Amino acid sequence: MATALVTGGTSGIGAAFARALSLRGYDLVLVARDESRLQSMAEELGRDGATRVETISADLAVRADIDRVAARLESTDEPIDFLVNNAGFGIHGSLLERDVSVQERALTVMCLAVLILGGAAGRAMTARHKGTILNVSSVAGTIATGNYSAVKAWTTAYTESLAVELRSTNVQVSAVLPGWVRTEFHDRAGIRTRSIPSFLWLDADELVEECLRDVARGKVLSVPSARFKVLLFFTRHLPRRVIRWVSGRISSSRNKPAEVTVTP
Repeated sequence: MATALVTGGTSGIGAAFARALSLRGYDLVLVARDESRLQSMAEELGRDGATRVETISADLAVRADIDRVAARLESTDEPIDFLVNNAGFGIHGSLLERDVSVQERALTVMCLAVLILGGAAGRAMTARHKGTILNVSSVAGTIATGNYSAVKAWTTAYTESLAVELRSTNVQVSAVLPGWVRTEFHDRAGIRTRSIPSFLWLDADELVEECLRDVARGKVLSVPSARFKVLLFFTRHLPRRVIRWVSGRISSSRNKPAEVTVTP
C-alpha cells in the first residue's frame, strides 16, 4: 500500500488532496498544527476502514517540527511515496512594516519547510527509485502582490530546479499553480474577495483532480482550468510594467488592516 504525506491536510486544498489520494488507495500521513482538526480529518478518512491515517501535530514555522516531519519522510520502515507540500497561509500587509514576524513566519512555512521536506523526500525517493513530490504554488507568483507573490514565485522556481536535479531518477516533481479557490483561505487571512469575478473561482476538488492527472502525465507545472492557463500566459508575456499596474489594482481592492491566520 502506497502512503502519501500531506502538510496542511485538514482544510482547503490540503484536505481535498487528502481525500483524493485516499480514494486512489493511498494510506495517509496528515501534518497540521490543530490536533482536534487532525483527529476529525483522520476519523473522516478512516471511516470505511480502507485508508490508514497517521497524524503528526507540527508547526512548520518551528525548525524542530520541520525536522520531525523530515525524519518521517526519510523513514525506511514506513516509506512515503507521495509528498504534498501544501501548508501555508495568506499574507496581508505592507512590505514596509517594521514588524516582520508575519513575513518571517511565511518564509519559514512556505519556503524553508518546503525546501527541507522536499529535500528529505527527494533523498528517500531517489534511494527507492520512485516517488512523487508535489508543491502547492500559486499563479500569484507571476504577479506582484506583496510577499505572498514572492514566496510563491520561489516555490515555482524551486520546484523546477528540483525537477531538473532529479531528472535522471524515477522521482516526479511537480508544482500546482492554483488561482482563486473556494476555501476558507482568504477569509482567514482577512483578504477581500468581493472584487473577484465569480467565473474566476475554482472548486478545490476539481482543481485537485486536474492536478493529479497532470502529475500522472509527468507535468512539472500544473495550472488547473483553461481560464487560469490563459491568465498565466498573459502574466508571463505581458510587459512587467503592465503586470505591476495590474498588481497594484488587485492590491488596492484588498486594502484592509493587516491580519494573518495560519492554515492549520
